[in-house]
Amino acid sequence: MTDLILTPNIDGADDFYADLLAAHEGLDKSASDALSARLVLVLANHIGDRAVLDQALKAAALKQE
Repeated sequence: MTDLILTPNIDGADDFYADLLAAHEGLDKSASDALSARLVLVLANHIGDRAVLDQALKAAALKQE
């Protein structure tokens, strides 16, 4: 089983964040939420490892509390 990486691990993280914001620019809430959902599913499919995805779900849920 691979462990979920929670430390910074994105090359050009600031550039990616800017691209992410730009992708949402001009979208209403519904379209923005749909884009986010599609992105999550694309990345989840790329990861493919259910154990890692389960860790990610748990880590994301903890951030809400």
